Amino acid sequence: MALRVLALTCEGIAMNAESTKPETILVVEDEAFVRVVTCEILRSAGYTVLSAANAAEAENVFLAYEEETALLLTDIVLPGDDGRVLAGRLKQSRPSLKILFATGYPEQMSGRWGVDCLAKPFSGATLLDKVAQVLEHDGPEFSNGLLPRRACGNAQPAECEQEFRAVARFG
Repeated sequence: MALRVLALTCEGIAMNAESTKPETILVVEDEAFVRVVTCEILRSAGYTVLSAANAAEAENVFLAYEEETALLLTDIVLPGDDGRVLAGRLKQSRPSLKILFATGYPEQMSGRWGVDCLAKPFSGATLLDKVAQVLEHDGPEFSNGLLPRRACGNAQPAECEQEFRAVARFG
């Protein structure tokens, strides 16, 4: 079943196995199926992909491949430290690291999010487009794990409270 879904997810994406991209992406996602499919789509597009199921695992992988890692693609809600805290720590270690957050909670993409966000579920084409955009431009900087307060979505600032409740509930 997983392979069939993966094939459907990748359908319609122009992939050239011979053209490899120089960028390495660290994918941090606690849901195994989402992590596997995301990594496969990125690999099929020519990226080198590293993966982790939580922040602690991601930090270990990052330490081993810090110089090669160009992009951190992380879920916001993770067991243990959330994706924002993880991104802040890795950014302190490597300021040039690009960050792309993914979330299944649309309310997380509200007025305080000034960084790049990807709403789940996403298509393979949307994933690849967003990754390319983030890698090509210099996004907002943050160094302490706190996100800027500019909007990257259309949600109202009051909806931010739902995100805080979700983070408190899920770790």
